[in-house]
Amino acid sequence: MKIEIWSDVMCPFCYIGKKNFEAALEKLPFRDEVDVEWKSFQLDRTLDPAKTISTLDYFKQKKGFAEAQAEQMISQVTQAGKNAGIDFNFNDVQITNTYPAHRLLHLSKKYHCSSETEEALFSAHFTEGKNVADTEVLLSIASSVGIDRDEAKIAVTSHQFDEQIDQDLMEAEHHNVRGVPFFILDGKYAVSGAQPTALFEDALQQTYEETGSGSPSAQGGTCDTDECSM
Repeated sequence: MKIEIWSDVMCPFCYIGKKNFEAALEKLPFRDEVDVEWKSFQLDRTLDPAKTISTLDYFKQKKGFAEAQAEQMISQVTQAGKNAGIDFNFNDVQITNTYPAHRLLHLSKKYHCSSETEEALFSAHFTEGKNVADTEVLLSIASSVGIDRDEAKIAVTSHQFDEQIDQDLMEAEHHNVRGVPFFILDGKYAVSGAQPTALFEDALQQTYEETGSGSPSAQGGTCDTDECSM
């Protein structure tokens, strides 16, 4: 059974969704039969990969939120993260263009370590306060998951995987993906947002048994090109 997941490194709900999805998968007896493919999505393609901005300033300057509104959103997402076992460190988060990180993610498919790479990218961005557009940061992540450093340097500094990334973005448009995380289960059912573990478990079981009549209807927390919402 194949699971396709559209995600962006700068999306906190994508990290929460990953944790809940993987917790659900671990409970299922057929977990070894599930092939997970991480696909690229960009929440903000206008960001300069040579610059970073804080989370609070990003919400205020780029999204037009009042400071109190931005702080409330950060607080809510932080609590949602704790519930999933994530210690978000938004004070140190460096928001930037995630395209270079997506290049590394696509290389990781060759090494069969996409989930590990995604986890390392999320952790670097959200808990360690690292710049995930910085080449040295990405090379360190590559080494930590077993990707050849020299090969990673070529991947993140060239256009080697740009066509594949752009293909993912076009597929997202085809599937009318407006917010992430977005899961397609075996090409049959769609699950949107950082759903609870129990819902992921039920959806995966339903898909595996091929007895369902439609996609799960619950809507979890997502980030789209305008904002994040619970």
